[in-house]
Amino acid sequence: MRVTVIDYKAGNLTSVLKALSHLGAEPEVTDSDAALIASAERIVLPGVGHFNATKRLDDTGLTPAISAAIANGTPFLGICVGMQWLFSGSTEAPEQSGLTAFSEQCTRFPEGTEKVPHVGWNSLEVEPTSRLLRGVANSAFVYFTHSYKAPVTEDTAAVTTYIEPFAAAVERGNVFGTQFHPEKSGDTGLKILKNFLDLPR
Repeated sequence: MRVTVIDYKAGNLTSVLKALSHLGAEPEVTDSDAALIASAERIVLPGVGHFNATKRLDDTGLTPAISAAIANGTPFLGICVGMQWLFSGSTEAPEQSGLTAFSEQCTRFPEGTEKVPHVGWNSLEVEPTSRLLRGVANSAFVYFTHSYKAPVTEDTAAVTTYIEPFAAAVERGNVFGTQFHPEKSGDTGLKILKNFLDLPR
């Protein structure tokens, strides 16, 4: 299966490509080719760092191409900042809009007794009807590194608590996102990526 992975200079590309290849997929990388997005069988948007990096998707014309592919039924997976981009935006970069596949906004963890960013392994409270997390045990551990998070809504597929509950994964139709890094989450992460690859088109 051909998986189009978007490189918008937000890092962490190599680990995602290795994980997809390990699962038997054929990843191809683009940073500006809308035609590859249009013909994609699956689209993955990885990323770490600042939300403002997603401005590159607008500047290269990939945002409308991604919107069109999603509307056409292509399964889409956003990872970390890639998941946050699915929302209306983030207080990390108020001037930069997200895709608004989900209407809510991402916000920073409140300062308190716990350190921000949230870095390391934490457990999932899995929504049993989730397709992306099918077969993943409740309380399974996955790897996070982030300072901003999405709220828990009806589209939340898994919840994690750090300082407060937040959406660890989201899904609606053919749009999926994980705040954690499945490519760095061992067998559990590979299971989640395999579920994404196995989704019906």
